[in-house]
Amino acid sequence: MAEAGLEDTGERLVAEFLDYIVVEKGLSDNTRLSYSRDLMRFAAYIRGRGASMMDAGADDISDFLGELKKDGQSARSYTRSLIAIRGFYRYQQRMGRLKASPCAFVDIPRFTKRLPEFLTFDEIDRLLGAPCRDTALGLRDKAMLETLYATGLRVSELVRLRLNDLNLQGGYLTAFGKGSKERLVPIGESAMYWLGRYMEGSRPSLLKGRTSNYPFVTARGRAMTRQNFWLLIKKAALVAGIERMKMKPHIVRHSFATHLLERGADLRMVQAMLGHADITSTQIYTHVTNERLKALHRKGHPRG
Repeated sequence: MAEAGLEDTGERLVAEFLDYIVVEKGLSDNTRLSYSRDLMRFAAYIRGRGASMMDAGADDISDFLGELKKDGQSARSYTRSLIAIRGFYRYQQRMGRLKASPCAFVDIPRFTKRLPEFLTFDEIDRLLGAPCRDTALGLRDKAMLETLYATGLRVSELVRLRLNDLNLQGGYLTAFGKGSKERLVPIGESAMYWLGRYMEGSRPSLLKGRTSNYPFVTARGRAMTRQNFWLLIKKAALVAGIERMKMKPHIVRHSFATHLLERGADLRMVQAMLGHADITSTQIYTHVTNERLKALHRKGHPRG
């Protein structure tokens, strides 16, 4: 319960907490936006019950999660909502505004993780071979796709790369992941070759004398965006004859991790290259490779 005399200023307290998770905890702007939506929805729910966020109890939170379920929210969505609410009240405790968190006895629901989808080796070859290398834009597309598959970057990380993040002589790049966490990722010979061809020939012709701190630019010389790249990859998938429903934003990243593990890569090394803070996030790919091995065994073994 709130300390006596503490005026409920829900929106102000939420804004203060959101600033805290970005500045002090280093969480991303996307996480801030998600938490903001979750907390403001919770605040509106509590106001509808004639109470304030600082007076909410465990029953209020449980009932709110129940409403999310009724509204068809996935287990993942309302789990994220509970994590946001827990973080909010933990912060209020830290600031001395609450003696106990109303979330103390509210459990995070268990849910089964879906195995990530990925492309086969053949599909990846077709996807990477789809761009036309005879044009400046096609060579840029080829370089971007090769880099994405070689490094396992998130699309947002790829389009945010700057020139000084690339070290083609050393054969690595510097990526900035969630919370601006920095990591070094090897590029690989094929991606280095196509990056070199693009940087030397196509990029200057796209810039037409203009300057940019970003390696990957549009025909107008501007930095590529996630939306630009997603149109690019969907076009490449169409040319490659890959099912449209199979193409999702993380599909190349998932393929990168799955293919590395299938070829015997160390799980910790894959974790470092993906930029996962927790090894459990990477372990999901071992389930993928295990299921794939079982399928291959069933198909190829005479008693499978």
